[in-house]
Amino acid sequence: MADARVAPDNTPSMDLRGIPFQPTRHHGVAIHFYYSDRERGHAAVMIKMAPGSSYPRHRHKGAEELLILQGGYRDELGEHRAGEFVRYEDGSTHHPVALPGEDCVFFAIAQEGIELL
Repeated sequence: MADARVAPDNTPSMDLRGIPFQPTRHHGVAIHFYYSDRERGHAAVMIKMAPGSSYPRHRHKGAEELLILQGGYRDELGEHRAGEFVRYEDGSTHHPVALPGEDCVFFAIAQEGIELL
């Protein structure tokens, strides 16, 4: 479990360096599952992408919502950076590529999974 702490003003915080990411078969991309139901395709995950790394083009089988916590990435919709919320609708496709600089880290909730294209 990531190191969850409380800031001096009682605001919860999390040290992203403490998340136990696992490498994926995609170079520079790591993942940590908070929840996964493979049968239904539901998942809540934290994903880390090294600068310049990419995730293959894929189609969303249901909506996916994500919050970028660090760094950023670009795809067909433009550039997305830390602090931004992004929603992909059912049937949408994209090919995310991490921006230069620091790792891109985001929390995502997938409703029905994805299909690699």
